Amino acid sequence: MNGFTTKLRRLEARFAALARQKRLALLAVGLAPLLLRALLLPWLPVPSPRVQDEFSHLLVADTFAHGRLVNPVHPMWAHFESMHILVRPVYASVFPVAQGVVMAAGQVLTGQPWIGVWLSVGFMCAALCWMLQGWVSPGWALLGGALAAARFGVFSYWMNTYYGGAVAAAGGALVLGSLPRLLRRRHWRDAALMGAGLAILANSRPYEGALFTLPILAALSWHLRRRARSPLPTRTVPRRGSDALSEPRPLGSDRRTPRALSILAPLLLVVGASALLMGVYFARVSGSPFRLPYSFYRSTFTMAPHFIWQSPRPEPVYHQRVLREFHARWEMACYAAARANRSPNGIRDKAKAYWRFYLGPFLSIPFLTIPWLCRRLRTRLLLLAGILFSLGLAVEVWHAPHYAAPAMGLCLLLVIQALRQLRQTAGAFAVRAVVLAALLTPVVGGGAADSDGTLRARVLRELAAKGGRHLVLVRYRLTHDTGDEWVYNAADIDHAPIVWAREMDPTSNRALLRYFQDRQVWLVQPDLKPPMLSHYDPSQPPDPPFRFVKLGSDAVEVLRSPQDIRRKMLQKVTAEYPPPHRFGCDQWAYFFTELTGVESPDLSHGCFPPGQRGKLLTFEDWSAWLEQQR
Repeated sequence: MNGFTTKLRRLEARFAALARQKRLALLAVGLAPLLLRALLLPWLPVPSPRVQDEFSHLLVADTFAHGRLVNPVHPMWAHFESMHILVRPVYASVFPVAQGVVMAAGQVLTGQPWIGVWLSVGFMCAALCWMLQGWVSPGWALLGGALAAARFGVFSYWMNTYYGGAVAAAGGALVLGSLPRLLRRRHWRDAALMGAGLAILANSRPYEGALFTLPILAALSWHLRRRARSPLPTRTVPRRGSDALSEPRPLGSDRRTPRALSILAPLLLVVGASALLMGVYFARVSGSPFRLPYSFYRSTFTMAPHFIWQSPRPEPVYHQRVLREFHARWEMACYAAARANRSPNGIRDKAKAYWRFYLGPFLSIPFLTIPWLCRRLRTRLLLLAGILFSLGLAVEVWHAPHYAAPAMGLCLLLVIQALRQLRQTAGAFAVRAVVLAALLTPVVGGGAADSDGTLRARVLRELAAKGGRHLVLVRYRLTHDTGDEWVYNAADIDHAPIVWAREMDPTSNRALLRYFQDRQVWLVQPDLKPPMLSHYDPSQPPDPPFRFVKLGSDAVEVLRSPQDIRRKMLQKVTAEYPPPHRFGCDQWAYFFTELTGVESPDLSHGCFPPGQRGKLLTFEDWSAWLEQQR
C-alpha cells in the first residue's frame, strides 16, 4: 500500500510540474483527445449522419466550402424539402453557422467535414483548461482539463456526430475565462478573447449563450463602474491557492493601469464585426438582417413554438407526409408534453438528461460540500448563475445536452471548486477516488438521439462503387420513423454524384426524371429490413400514394388547376358510367386517386354526414367539398 501511495504521489508531482507550464498543459489537454480518437479510428470510424440536425449542419459546411452563403432555389425544390432546412426562398440550413464553419474548414483542408468536429473538441478541451487557469491554481486547472478531455473528448456524441456542442462550449469557456483576467490586468488581448467567445456563442447557441453571458457581462460592468469611481487605480492580486480573485489592492498612482476603454474598444470591435457579418448572412436567408434564420423557419414553416409560454401557429401547407408527421404531430406532441410538464419533455426529464451528461453520479459527490461552498461569495455567485441558466433551459420545449454547452465551463469550474472543498473536508483520498471514478466512466453517447447513419451510408457506398451519377427516390411506409431521415443533399444538388429526392405523385416524378435524365434512377425503401435499393420503375404508382395537398398548390403539378382536375375526372367517369353520376365518398375518392396518383383528403372531414358514409353525392357536391380541403 505504501508503495502504491508513493507512486501515486510521484505521478501527482509530475502532474503538478506539467500544470505549472501553462502553455504546455493547454497543448497536452487539447491534443490528448485528438490523438486517442485518431488511434481508435480502425474500430470507431468516421461517423455517418442520421438525424435531421446533423444534415442541416453539413449543409452549412458544404455551402461555405463552395464559397457561398446560401444556395439558389432548385427548380425541383418540392422533392428536396426536409426538416431543418429551407428550400425556399433560398436553399440553406436554418441553424446558426458556427458548427458549419468548423466543418467547412475540415472539408476544405481534408475533404472530410468530420475533421472540423474532431479539431473543435480538442480546442474545447484546451479552452476549458485555459478558462480554469484564470480562476484556480494551475494544478486544479489541469485536473479540470483532463476531466473534460477524458469524459467528453473521445466517446461522447460531441465527438462522434455532427450535432455540435464543442464549439459552443469553447465559446463559453473563452467568455468565462476572460472575466478574471480582465479584472486583474485589463489587457486588450483578454477583451478580444471575450469578444471572440461572445461571437462564437451568438453563432452556435444564441439563446443559451445570452443566458450564460448576461451575468458575466453584468459582473464586468459592475466592476468597471466600481473601478471608475475609485480614487486610486487598483490591481487585483490573486492569493496563493485562491479559487479566483482576491480583493483589489491600491497601487498608488500607477499611470500604466489601462482605462476601461482598453476593454471596451477591442471587445466592441470584435462583437461589432461579428454582428455585421451575421446581419449580412441573416439578410440573405430570412430577408432581414435582424431576423435569425431559425426564427424565420419556425414562424413560417412549423407549428410548435420553441418556448413553452408561446402559442402554436396555424398549420402551414405540408407537401410531404413525413414533414407533416414531424411538424404537426411529433413536434406538437413535444410542445404539449413540455407545456404540461410531462415526459418526455418535462422539467424532470430535462434535468435528468443534463445531469447525466455533465455530472453523473461520481462528479455529483463533491457537491455534498455545498453548505461549505456557499460560504464564499464568489462561489455563491457562480451557483446563482448556474441556477438562472438552468431556469432558462427549463422553458424550452426541446432539450439535449448540447443545448447547455455554453455553460459547460461554468459546470466544470463548480466541479473543481467542489473538489477543492472536498479535499479540505474529507481529505485527498476522497478527491482521488472521485476523480479516478470519473475518469474511468467517460460519457458514451451522451443522451442524444441515436445517430447511427450506417444504413444510409451503406447505400451511398454501394452507389458510389457503381460509378456514374445517380438519382435516388425515397419511399417511406406510413409507419416511418420521422427521426430516420434519408432525403438530404449537397449544397450544389445538380452537380452532386448522388441526389436524394422524395417520391411524390406520378406526374411530379416524371418531371423529376426528365430534369435528371442523364442519371441512373433508383428507388430506396428505408423501412424494409434491410433497406432495399432497386431500379426505379416510373410506370408503377407510388405505394402509399402521395398525400393530398390543397388544390392549386404550385408544388404539385397535377393539383395546380382545379378546373383541369374537374374536367378530366368528369371525362373519366362519363367514359365508364352513364349519367347521372352519383357515388359514395369512397368511390369518388378512388376515381380521384386513380386519376391523379394522389390520395384523397380525409373523408370524415365533412364528405358525408356522421354515420352515413354510404350516402350518394353528385359530382358537383364532391368537387365543392374537395376544393375546400387542404
